[in-house]
Amino acid sequence: MKFVCSTEQLSLAAHNVQRAVSMKTTLPALESIRIEAQEDGLILTGYDLEFGIITSIPARVEEKGSILINARIFCDIVKKLPAENVRIESDELFTANIVSGEAKYSIKGTSPDEFPELPSVTGGIPIVINQGVLKEMVRQTIFAVAVQDANKVIHTGIKFTIVDKTITLVAVDGFRLAIRKEVIDYDGEEVSFVVPAKTMSELVKLTMDDDSDVSLGIGKRHIVFTVGEYSIISRLLEGEFLNYKTAIPSSNSTAVSVNTKTLIDSIERTSLIISDRLATPLRCLFNDNAIKISSITQIGTATDRVPIEMKGEVVEIGFNNRFLLDALRVADTDEVKIELNGSVSPIIITPPEGDAFMFIVLPVRLKAE
Repeated sequence: MKFVCSTEQLSLAAHNVQRAVSMKTTLPALESIRIEAQEDGLILTGYDLEFGIITSIPARVEEKGSILINARIFCDIVKKLPAENVRIESDELFTANIVSGEAKYSIKGTSPDEFPELPSVTGGIPIVINQGVLKEMVRQTIFAVAVQDANKVIHTGIKFTIVDKTITLVAVDGFRLAIRKEVIDYDGEEVSFVVPAKTMSELVKLTMDDDSDVSLGIGKRHIVFTVGEYSIISRLLEGEFLNYKTAIPSSNSTAVSVNTKTLIDSIERTSLIISDRLATPLRCLFNDNAIKISSITQIGTATDRVPIEMKGEVVEIGFNNRFLLDALRVADTDEVKIELNGSVSPIIITPPEGDAFMFIVLPVRLKAE
C-alpha cells in the first residue's frame, strides 16, 4: 500500500472515525482504524461491534492495499505531522512507514483480515431529514435517556417513530420523559425503531447546522446514517419500549405560562445550596400568579419568586432540581406552558402553542415543613 494525501484531511477523518473505535478491549483489531487505499482515494473505518464510522478522503494512490493501525497512536501521529502532505507505505509484514516533512515513523500494524465485518444494511427504508433539525431534536431528547438500565436496555436509546409525514423522537429514564416532533417529507409506511444514545451523540458531532440532509437507511437490526462523506452504522436496540402515551396525564387542574429564562435563573439561584451530597427536593408553590421556589439543606435555606400567568388550583410540589433544569434548558421558546394535576402527578412542559416538544418530570414527595 502506498499513497500521498493531505495531512489535515487525514487527521480530521481519522479523529472522527476514532469515535467508533473501542478503547476497552483485548482485541487489537477493535482498537484500530482500518485504512484502505483504493484507486480513487482512502477509506477509513472504525468499528466496535455495535457502532461503526466509515469515511473517504481523496488521495494519490500509488499502490492499493489496506492495513490496521492502532487508532490512538495513528491519530496522535497524524495530528502532529509538520508538512502539508503525508506519505504512507506499508509492507507485507504490515509495518506502516509514515513520512511528512522531516518527520518519519515506522509503526507496526496488523492484517486487515482481523478486522470484523461490518453489517450490511440493504433494502431498508430511505428517510431524509435536515441535519440541523435532527441535531436539535436529539438535543431536546437525549438528556432523558436512561444512562444504565439493566432491566430495560432499550431505554438507553432514543425511540424514532415516523408516520404521516411526522418524525417523533422519545426518550425516558423512569423519572422524566422527552418527546420531540417534526414534520418531514415522508410518505412511506409507519416505521419505529430505537437507536442507542451513544450512536445519536456521536452522529450529531458530525452534523452541521446548515440546510444539508442526513439520510437514514433502516434495516431489521441495524441502521445507517449518511452525513456528508460519513456513514454511521449502528445496531438497533431490541425489546419493548415504554408505552409513553399512557404516561401522559390526560387532564390538569393547574395551567401556567412563564418566561423560560426567568424560571431557569430562579431555579439555579435556589439550587446553589443543593448538592449530590446534600440532595433535597426543590419546593415549588404555585399560587396567586407566582411560583415561590425554595430549598432547605444542612447549609441553610434559599427562596425566590417568579411571576406567572396561572389558571386553576393552588399546587405545592417538589422536584429534583437537576431534572427540572435539564428540561427547561432544552426548551427553545421564550415562554413555556406548564400543566400540573396536584402534588403527586407529573408536571408537563410544552411550548405556548403546538406540540413540537413535551417534557414530563415526575415529582418528589415533600416532607411537611
